[in-house]
Amino acid sequence: MRTWHSALAAFLTIIGVGLGCTATAAELIKGKDYQSISPPLATDSSKIEVTEFFWYGCPHCFDFEPVLGTWLKKLPPDVSFRRVPAIFPNNQWAPAANLYYSLEAMGLLEQLHGEIFKATHIERKRLSNEKILHEWLATKGVDIKKFRETSSSFGVKSRVAQARRLTLASGMTGVPSLMVNGMYLALPQSSHADMVATVEQIVENIRAISGGKPGTIGR
Repeated sequence: MRTWHSALAAFLTIIGVGLGCTATAAELIKGKDYQSISPPLATDSSKIEVTEFFWYGCPHCFDFEPVLGTWLKKLPPDVSFRRVPAIFPNNQWAPAANLYYSLEAMGLLEQLHGEIFKATHIERKRLSNEKILHEWLATKGVDIKKFRETSSSFGVKSRVAQARRLTLASGMTGVPSLMVNGMYLALPQSSHADMVATVEQIVENIRAISGGKPGTIGR
């Protein structure tokens, strides 16, 4: 099992000399295309894990949704994906994270995730306002009493606290951001598609380092 130090060294070596298959795979530049996360963060998957940090109020995250959705439809079998609602120290984004994890706990996240983005950016609803949020959720058939109980539960509060810690530990400074295997953070590019392409290149390099065993990277 490699340490993250040896994995990073191998990663940089591969970037420097190229993988011998495509030019783009050899063109990743630290500080321009990605940054390393030190120390590496634990992941929830034995696969190569890609994590999106986002905020429902972010217009760039809203624009990124269809690009991300297209990519997820062709997600390789050795890659897993998860979302983390970002929370910075000022806690202004905490209500959105609470909403995310409450709906997840109620089994309604898949149904309403995209609808929240639309309500925020197309319908211009201020879902950060609790009264407006509850009224909107009611129109979607959500049991508001159950939602209130869930949103104040220990489980949801724990997930929100975990998201806060992960946001800070990743070193990301804006959203949307994509983290790969808890080790690398893809940096913003000229387009969302370019950032996804960067992630794909990082994934390819991790495969090359691990010899087809993604679980050995960053463990």
